[in-house]
Amino acid sequence: MSAKPVTVLCLYRVKEGSVEEFQGLLAKHWPALDSVGLVTDEPARHWLSHEKGSDAPVVVEIFSWKDASMPGRAHELPEVMAVWEPMGGLCEERGNKPSMEFLDLAPLVVEHA
Repeated sequence: MSAKPVTVLCLYRVKEGSVEEFQGLLAKHWPALDSVGLVTDEPARHWLSHEKGSDAPVVVEIFSWKDASMPGRAHELPEVMAVWEPMGGLCEERGNKPSMEFLDLAPLVVEHA
């Protein structure tokens, strides 16, 4: 039986004035994960948003791990940590929200009326 990919939605609460630098790290993020065989062939997709009622930037990223064990493995690899550590320094907690938030996504079939 083959491993089942896991699609993840990442919300990065980027410090104001740091979006451009963060974007440079995102350009390296998926390629770093791909170079060590952790993600599917579909490249990451990205969006820029803002916290409701403010100009505080939120960068959104969606990509798919090859399987549920890959995020744990990523923490063991220097190629990945070389990107993740500086990404963390450019993000901040806001209110009761973490600096980075990761949600596993599952397909949802919606029948249209």
